[in-house]
Amino acid sequence: MGWETMLVEPDISVWQAMEQLNQNATKVLFIHEEGKLRAALSDGDVRRWILKKGSLKAPISQVANYQPKCLREWERDRAGEYMHRYGIEAVPVVDEDKRITDIVLWRTDGASGKDAQIDLPVVMMAGGKGTRLYPYTRILPKPLIPVGELPIAEHIIRQFRRFGCHDFYLIVNHKKNMIKAYFNEIPKDYRIFYADEDVPLGTGGGLSLLKGKIDTPFILTNCDILIREDFSKIYRLHKEKKNLITMVCSLKNFRIPYGVVEISEDGGIDSMSEKPVLSFFTNTGCYIVEPRVIGEMEENREISFPDIIARYKEKGENVGIYPIAEHAWLDMGEMDELEKMRNYLAGEGEPGL
Repeated sequence: MGWETMLVEPDISVWQAMEQLNQNATKVLFIHEEGKLRAALSDGDVRRWILKKGSLKAPISQVANYQPKCLREWERDRAGEYMHRYGIEAVPVVDEDKRITDIVLWRTDGASGKDAQIDLPVVMMAGGKGTRLYPYTRILPKPLIPVGELPIAEHIIRQFRRFGCHDFYLIVNHKKNMIKAYFNEIPKDYRIFYADEDVPLGTGGGLSLLKGKIDTPFILTNCDILIREDFSKIYRLHKEKKNLITMVCSLKNFRIPYGVVEISEDGGIDSMSEKPVLSFFTNTGCYIVEPRVIGEMEENREISFPDIIARYKEKGENVGIYPIAEHAWLDMGEMDELEKMRNYLAGEGEPGL
């Protein structure tokens, strides 16, 4: 993929930019007009816009940084030091007319591609029956359903190992002995702890089984999702906002397969749109959570984690979101989504999660 894929024009929308950023490993785009550098747009710029309730339909010209960092052609050998100094992942090289002649990437300049390390405990809700995935889950528990050569739970663990996470807590119930047997038999460079549910406690109630075991912020995840995002950035936002809970939310675009009519007050037609696309954010089932939440849990009571969030919001606690692009969330909770995940991972090879 050439650096030209990092170039966009100023009239594309924020949600279109999100999709392109998701395909761009450097998480930055450069806005040009007839090849001349005008602005830069990072994933952080988009995230701040969304958190201010900016419209996803707005042109990126309203969001971009119009004082972008760049280098002249004769300064190219300074690119590595320049990116390190300013904490950027890519820098465009321009000629005297500000025309972009190249883009130097952090990783291709010889800098380390190692992900930022956060080493947070990870709690995986792995006790459900997975009824939406019958008949597979009649035989295997959902965490062990294979996606490619590995079960989904191992994909999830590899995802977090990239960011330095070593301790994994699996809350188990349905077919729990099969889950334990699998992880006891494979070689691993991380630790797994189990919390056994005697009765189903929902997507939140199982956390009460971890009282006294986790005293740091932790990642909570469902056992059927992958989040293709930099978790160090998610954690950084969580700390900056001083959130009790940060929910990872994914953009979703849904095309209505009909012409939509808005009716005016007098019964006439106010407006019409043919097969409009609705954009909204949805809960992925992944969170960063402060340990106080575990300490305040009522023991052995069934409750969903969204209900826990709602209670804290009612009390005025800081509960925030971290927005990600649509294709940064892979879900295998249903049969058609499972097949999409398999195709996605097969298309990019072994993901190295």
